[in-house]
Amino acid sequence: MAKPLSRSKKIRVLPGFKLTLGFTLFYLGLIVLIPLAAVFWKTSTLTWPQFWHTITMPTAMASYRLTFGASFLAALVNAFFGLIVAWVLVRYEFVGKKLVDALVDLPFALPTAVAGITLAALYSKNGWVGQLLEPLGIKAANTQLGIFIALTFIGLPFIVRTVQPILEDLDPELEEAASSLGANRWQVFWRVILPMLTPALLTGFALAFARALGEYGSVIFIAGNIPMKTQITPVVIMGELDMFDYGKATALAVVMLVVSFVLLLTINVLQWWTNRYNTTSLA
Repeated sequence: MAKPLSRSKKIRVLPGFKLTLGFTLFYLGLIVLIPLAAVFWKTSTLTWPQFWHTITMPTAMASYRLTFGASFLAALVNAFFGLIVAWVLVRYEFVGKKLVDALVDLPFALPTAVAGITLAALYSKNGWVGQLLEPLGIKAANTQLGIFIALTFIGLPFIVRTVQPILEDLDPELEEAASSLGANRWQVFWRVILPMLTPALLTGFALAFARALGEYGSVIFIAGNIPMKTQITPVVIMGELDMFDYGKATALAVVMLVVSFVLLLTINVLQWWTNRYNTTSLA
């Protein structure tokens, strides 16, 4: 008679831990660590005064402010409206829902250059949207507003697709219980739903923010690339590469990499703390 398997001897479909860990480290090293190490290695060819002069030159400082500021604002706006879009897709049934759900993924599928050309055509002075904004004194193409619009466009799916599964898994009984205890709609959302969605919102925000920081194709066509005004850091880096100044290009890349890593690490720690706080509160 066959003996039943003990709890300590579980059937594993994939190979053992050591083998899979080896493949994981090899893949991450090949795809992530080696390219990043190459960036730091190339930057090390510069002396410290050269490095400091490169990363603090006026065009670089202006591009940092624009890149990080526009990326942060775009991710923040997407966090608000992305939550609304995800809520509508999960909680309501309406004609054309499948079409709207598919349109959310359009920035994923659309080449960034095509997105940039399309946005530039729409928001130019003679474009469908631009000609409506022109009488109001609002100019989008070749301005910082255009950069913000492009970064918002490419970041929306990250919020929606991160929040949507969490909304689908929320137990409606929690909301019914809160309502039966006298909570109004705003209290149910603020005290019951939002705390459960916060980790997913932070994750989506971090993904949208990181995506916007490295965006190039959709921004270059609508930004106008005016130095000190509408030039983002990736464009400055590309300019240095075009002049075959790889040391300066990698120096700027290192600044973007370090600052992005610190910001994303902070967001991840905040997400971990929020998730732990929610788990403790529910317990």
